[in-house]
This record gives sequence, C-alpha cells and structure tokens, in this order.
Amino acid sequence: MKQTKQTLEQILGIQHPIIVAPMFLISNVEMVIAAMQKNVAGCIPALNYRTPEKLKEAIQQLQKAKTDKGAFGINIIVNKSNLKYKEQLKVCCEEGVDFIITSLGEPKEIIVAAHKKGIKVFCDVVNLKHGLKVASFGCDALIAVNNMAGGHRGDIGAEELITLLNQYCGLPVISAGGIGTKEELEKVLYYGAIGVSIGSPFIASKEANISKEYKQACVDYGAKDIVVTQKISGTPCTVINTSYVKKTGTKETWIECLLNRNKRLKKRIKLLRYKKGTNDVQNAATTATYKTVWVAGPSIEHTKKIESVKSIIDRFI
Repeated sequence: MKQTKQTLEQILGIQHPIIVAPMFLISNVEMVIAAMQKNVAGCIPALNYRTPEKLKEAIQQLQKAKTDKGAFGINIIVNKSNLKYKEQLKVCCEEGVDFIITSLGEPKEIIVAAHKKGIKVFCDVVNLKHGLKVASFGCDALIAVNNMAGGHRGDIGAEELITLLNQYCGLPVISAGGIGTKEELEKVLYYGAIGVSIGSPFIASKEANISKEYKQACVDYGAKDIVVTQKISGTPCTVINTSYVKKTGTKETWIECLLNRNKRLKKRIKLLRYKKGTNDVQNAATTATYKTVWVAGPSIEHTKKIESVKSIIDRFI
C-alpha cells in the first residue's frame, strides 16, 4: 500500500503551507515572529549572525514568541565557505529549533545531529541527483529550488523538478522559486508540492533591515530585470539588473575562468571571491551606494509597494 506523505502543516504544526524563506542579510527575528503570528513558518540564515552567541540570542527570542500554529527554523550553509557551520549546528541543537534548512553541501552530519534532538531537516536540492543523495541520509523533506528562485537558483522548472523528486525520492517536496501570487502557490501544490518557500516578495517588507533603496528596487523593477551573474561567488546567482550590474557584466573574466580551472588555487580563489562578493552584496543591501548588487528573484514582478510581512502573507492565504 502506498504511504501518504505528510503535509507541511502536519510536519511543522502550522496552519498554512508556507515558509518565509531564509534570505542572507534580509531575514530577521522580527520578520519570523510576524510570520508565526500569521500561522506560517519563518526561517533565518545562521550567517545573518556574526557569532554563535548572537544566533543563540535570536533563537531564544523566537522561542519566547512562538505561536501555537507557527514554526521557525535556521538555514545552515554546509559547504566550506561557511567556516562556522559546526558551531551554528551546535547552537541550533542546544537551543532547539523546529527545523533546519541545509544549503550548498552534504547535510549528513546535520541530519544525524538534528534528529537526535527531534529537529526536522529540509534540504535544498536543484536536481534529482542531489535529491536522491540527501534522501539517502534520511532528511525529512526536499526543498526543490527551481529555475525561478532568487539568489542561488536551479536550472529546472518547478513542475519538472517537483515531479522528478516525487517520483523517485519518496519524500515530501517543498517548492522554492517563482511564487508571487496565490495562484502561483496553488499551481505548485497541484504539481505535487506539499508547501512553498517564498523569499523575494518579503524583501520589500517593513520589517526587513535593509536600505529603502533595495526595497524600492523590488517595487520598481520586475521579472524582466532579473539576470544571472557569476560575479558574486562564482556560482550563478540572480540579481536585479541595475546600471552597476550592466556596467560590470555578469560573466566571469578570462582571468577568473583560468584561476577556477587551476586545481591548486580553485578552492582558495572561490573562498576569496565568495568573501568579496558577500561584502559587496552586504554594502549594497544596507547602505545607499553606486555598487548596487541587489539579490532578488523574478517573483518581485508582483511587488507593488513596501508593506508589512503580515500583509504580504495575506496575498498568499
């Protein structure tokens, strides 16, 4: 007899099948509390906190503010660019979170440690190969990052990716990318997702602690203005095509390509590029600067004004 997969509401104890996605520099405690008050889940990147102590404080605040039908989680980058991930995992397990989302690396260690504490683990995947691998480690659900996602996106459309993962992985699938309206949310549920992870529409929220210019850009620009750049970390990333992005280009230079092919230097170069790209994005996100590298996805097409997290959630429920 075929086993029925749990819904996202059942897995997290929430009322609506929505996760307010973790976004570097943008997600914060205030946003997640607002999400929980609307009976959905919210998630914050661990990297938004410079020290384990700051991460611990944030989790404690979220624990105190948690609602009966809300949930919260932390996103951990697992690859070697995140030198703090073991400390971040330790804090999450000691303090207690509802779920952890893993990105950009092998999550086996996180799954084992989290499950010992009763914490759910959802893994970002962009294709079937990654889905099968993390499923073999025993994660609780797959986050299908499709080709409409903001930031580091996949290459496969939502319907195809959800269908593949459902067919071969045997785990619940949460769709990430391209959700800007209730109709788009319902479409991916029809494809077979149990819920959605929504990020870009919340960039232009009142609670986001970023510059007014960044928020207003998400209002003024649309889907046609989103481009993929390799300039930030060497990994394709979606950004708003501002005049600065147009000037600097989105492709790697011949020198960068050459260095990336050098086996001895590749890892060090990528780490340095990641650090520089992260600093550029942070400077642009928090201050008015001519170096406007604003990360966003095409779902900003439906962002018409800067409003509260609760009002944005109302758009979907």
